Amino acid sequence: MAALVAIVSFRLGGPDGVSVVAEHWAEAFRRLGLAVRTVAGSGRADRLLPDLAMDATPGPGLADRLAEALAGTDLAVENLCSLPRNPAAAAVLAAQVAGRPAILHHHDLPWQRGELGDRPGWPPDDPAWVHVTINQRSRRELADRGVVASTVYGGFPVPGPGRRDPARGRLGVAPGRRLLLQPTRAIPRKNVPAGLAMAEALSADYWLTGPVEDGYGPELGRLLAAATGRVHRRVPDGLTMDDAYAACDAVVFPSTWEGFGAPLIEASLHRRPLAVGDYPVAAELAAFGFRWFPADDPTPLKEFLDHPDPVLLAGNRDVALRHFSLDALTGQLAAILHDAGWDHLLGGAAT
Repeated sequence: MAALVAIVSFRLGGPDGVSVVAEHWAEAFRRLGLAVRTVAGSGRADRLLPDLAMDATPGPGLADRLAEALAGTDLAVENLCSLPRNPAAAAVLAAQVAGRPAILHHHDLPWQRGELGDRPGWPPDDPAWVHVTINQRSRRELADRGVVASTVYGGFPVPGPGRRDPARGRLGVAPGRRLLLQPTRAIPRKNVPAGLAMAEALSADYWLTGPVEDGYGPELGRLLAAATGRVHRRVPDGLTMDDAYAACDAVVFPSTWEGFGAPLIEASLHRRPLAVGDYPVAAELAAFGFRWFPADDPTPLKEFLDHPDPVLLAGNRDVALRHFSLDALTGQLAAILHDAGWDHLLGGAAT
């Protein structure tokens, strides 16, 4: 029987980066011959435990309910212990997996979020666990706090071609009109004003696909009401994100902070030019060989759209396939299991 991995998170199955990466990890584990069970506080998962949700106040009996959800699992992969958005649930989970194989998968850490600050003794640690970060910056910051970690970059499936004309028709984008895609949630650090400004400078429709969160609704409403061009929200039923990338002429990702930034890879795989904000980890990823445009100056992207260079787009796609594919992720996870002494979980799967 295949070893069983539990992927535990505040939420799963949504458009946020943690959910997207968790799906990719699940697929990579399956490629290695492991079975996967998802456990989350909200969203879509095999086991839903609302007490695990962000900012929830766990009630009595969470330990028993979590033990049942983890029953029969051989390895836990979780990110509840990365941000203290439900520290009571994190403490229960840490106690459940103490002394057991577990990967603490850190997307963001509290000191990287101004509103959370540093937290003594965070994240929890145990000799039986492995800490994994999604970038080298976080790995170094954990090392400074006495926590040894490895970096595993995101790995993405090769996308489908997408349906350009049907998607543009569904949105009502005028023929010949440029469409600028911002494939993010609507929260302060995604920097919607910069995305809108880029669309205005390019004389483009603006498409913001993700949900509004963190109380950003009123501010988003003011921004969109003041926009001078057409604005599109969310992904209509019947369309996919592959369709969204196919429909757009360029992608804007103006975030002020990201632990990684899935749209950087997705846009590259879809051969779409990309304007990127100057957040710290972007430079770490660009060092692999990507060529992007600045999100605070529309001139370089406008010049590219006026005179496209397919070599640039092909080069970005090649970098994404070599370093950020599902194949690359599967190899990284196999190495993590091997280095931790957990080869027995692979059950003879190829590595």
